[in-house]
This record gives sequence, C-alpha cells and structure tokens, in this order.
Amino acid sequence: MKWNKAMAILLAAMLVVLSACSSSGSKDGASDNVDVIKVWTYPVHGNYKDDIAKSVAEFHAKHPNIRIEYELLTWAEGPKKFDVALNAGSPPDVYYHGVSGQYVDTGLALNLDPYMTPEIVNDYLPGVLEKAKIQGKQYGLPMYQYQWAWSANQRILEEAGIDWRKIQKEGWTWSEFKTEAKKMVKDLPDGSKQYGIVTDATTTDFIEMLARSSGLVDVVDRDGKFIWNDERMLETLKFIRSMVDEGIMPKETAAIDPAKRVEYFYNGKTGIASKGLPYYDVMLETRAKDIDAGKVKGEKIEHVYLPIPYKDGGKWQATVGGEGYVGFRQKDDKGEQHAKNTFLVMDWLTKGVHGGNSASELCVPFARQSQIDAFKGKDSRGKPHNKIAAEINQSHGVPSSDLYVDAKVSASKKKFIEQAQKPMQQALFSGSRTPEQIFEEFKNKGEQLFR
Repeated sequence: MKWNKAMAILLAAMLVVLSACSSSGSKDGASDNVDVIKVWTYPVHGNYKDDIAKSVAEFHAKHPNIRIEYELLTWAEGPKKFDVALNAGSPPDVYYHGVSGQYVDTGLALNLDPYMTPEIVNDYLPGVLEKAKIQGKQYGLPMYQYQWAWSANQRILEEAGIDWRKIQKEGWTWSEFKTEAKKMVKDLPDGSKQYGIVTDATTTDFIEMLARSSGLVDVVDRDGKFIWNDERMLETLKFIRSMVDEGIMPKETAAIDPAKRVEYFYNGKTGIASKGLPYYDVMLETRAKDIDAGKVKGEKIEHVYLPIPYKDGGKWQATVGGEGYVGFRQKDDKGEQHAKNTFLVMDWLTKGVHGGNSASELCVPFARQSQIDAFKGKDSRGKPHNKIAAEINQSHGVPSSDLYVDAKVSASKKKFIEQAQKPMQQALFSGSRTPEQIFEEFKNKGEQLFR
C-alpha cells in the first residue's frame, strides 16, 4: 500500500463518517428494501471529501434502492482498522486500495470478472485493468494510474548547474546521479547543511525503488521466486550507504521520519526529496498561496519531478500501478445481489468525472476513457514539463510482482518486509550493519520464507 502510506505525509486527514438518507422504492421495481453498501476510503486528494459526497448524492438519485455509507479514514490509522476488519471477516464492501494477494488469501476478495461488461472493459485504457488483477483475475477497478519518483527544488538544481530537463527526458544512472547530487551539497549561511537528497528510515519505498532500478523488480519475481539474494541487491545496499558516507544524505538519516523528510524539502535543506509524485505541483502551488497570504513562512518552491536513477549498465524501471477500489464479501455473505450492487458502486466511483477528479487533482494519468471525455476542454492541474516527465516515467513502468504471485507468496513477502527489510534498513542508515551483513540477513530470511 505504498501510495496510501505516503499520502499520510502529503495530506492532512481526518476521520469522517457520512451516510446518506435511505429511500424507499426503486425505479427497478424493488420494494422498500434498501441495500447498504459500506465504503471505506481516504482523502485521496485535497478536495476528495467534497468530490465523493457529490458522487454519492448523484448515485442515490439514480439508484434509490441502494444506499452508500462511507467513511474517510486517516492514512495513519486506516490500514490498521481495515486489517482488523478483514481478519475478523467483516471488511467493508468497498475499500480504497491497490489489489493484494493478501486479500485473495482470505477468500473474501470479490472476483469482479462476472460483472465486467464489455462496455466497462472497453472504457479502461490499454493495460490499466491488468494493474488490478491477481493471477489474471480482476479484483479491483483502478481510479487512476499512480507512479512514484523523486521531487526536486528547481532553484537548487539550477544553482548547481543541473540540466533537470534532460534528466526528465532521458533519465540518469546511479553514477550520474551521485555526480549531480554532490553539486547540491553545501553549507548554508545559517550554519546548517544543504543535501543532495533526503529520505526517511521508516518507509520502505526508497530501497524498493532503487532495487527495482538495479533490475530487481520486487522482493520476488513474477514466478514467486525470491530475488533479493541476487548480487544486485548488495550493489543497491552499497549505493545507498555510499550516499550517507559521502555526505549526499544526512548522517542522521536513521532518525528521520517522513514528516521530517518533508520539512527538509520545504525548508530548502535538500535539492531532492525521495518519494515524490506529480501531486507536489498542486501541493506546492497551494503552499505558495499560503505564503503570499502570510499563513506560512518559507520559500516558494518550484517543483521538478525527477525519475529514479538506474544502475549503470541497466535500464530505467519506474514504480507504477493502479489505485482505486477493491470489492469484498463478508464471512456472513449477503448474497449475489449485494455483490452486484457492490460492483455497481465501484464502477460508479471510478468512471467519468467521479474517478477522473482524482487523476486530474493528483496530476497522474487517467484510467478510463470516460474520465478523459469528462475532462475535455478543462484545465488540468500540474506544470506542463512535469506532466510530460510523468508520461515518460509511466512508459518505463514496471508493476509489482504482487499482481502475478499467489496469495502464499504475497503473505511471505509481507513477512519479509516486516521482519527483515524494515529493521535492516534502519541498520543500513545508522551504519550498525554493513551492506554485506544486511545482504546476508536478506538471503537467510528469504530462504526461510520462500521455500
């Protein structure tokens, strides 16, 4: 759930429980029975609270025999709440998330294939539905196509003489990145230091994205084979450690949390912030207005979206996927009509203007033709050069292996991340373990979990 967790740093969120009034009767000839579909979602972007309220109201006007009850969860606590509900056999009918083999393993994930009409299938852009399948079966409906890369401060890049437009178009290698990043490292007038890049030691994406750029698509390959025992993983760990040792990243990186990482970026203490997305265009535009209004103090930052550098001799491989809604049954199954209604709600929330609002606000590619049609002639968010960079980055995308492996492998991967990756990345940043020692830990844990 990479995208979701990162948005905890990027957006302020609050728990809101909203339910619409029930309505008797139906144009479909239903009785006064009203089917309630529970939706758990998140503040996908700054205006999503208003967007989903409008979408739900329009749905109720068209389908009075179905009532949507929804909650806007917080990014920090929502995943835990969902895991508890899923393990208890009582997940919401609809949940905002990418697909996961973990869900399929419970037997509660709703296989959407029986409800996928040709009209819906053809509405999706080529390759998008595949981003919400597990072993060829459709479990989710993407609302947009996400991607992760790095975000940079245009002023700092240009002061260092870095041709960021070329990097956006052509990408860069690890050695090219280090050469450019060192140009951004300097002492500032206030006695602090400006770094080339700042990341945090708590989220796992930094190592995962750089491992992907070394040629290791995921912890496992599409066949479920553990591949972080490959020598390229050791090279990735050495590369990351070298950034700390050579002063490109702060020596206190092990103590930096996601909020502190954003603070470095906002305060002009780093040229690049790891874990960036096109939505930074909108966020920094809003921040600039707050600075002008005197609500916030600081530098108005011009955002540059940069691709992840790749291993010398390798190729550009970007982190991409599809985010949207996943359907579920409950242990106390409510029947086939309820499942059909669940799918109807999922389709409604992801098509046309309802789903397109999120893609437009987040400055990421649309998922459906109906979304494109709904936004024809409308101004889209984001800077033109970053939108082009995002399109190029998307073309180099490599999806997670979770879309191909079975539930058992997916569960083992989750254990590997919790039991090996998270503690070892702390050790990597702190220097308490060498890259070689961490690599051995990875190999040993992989042998235990992926037999």
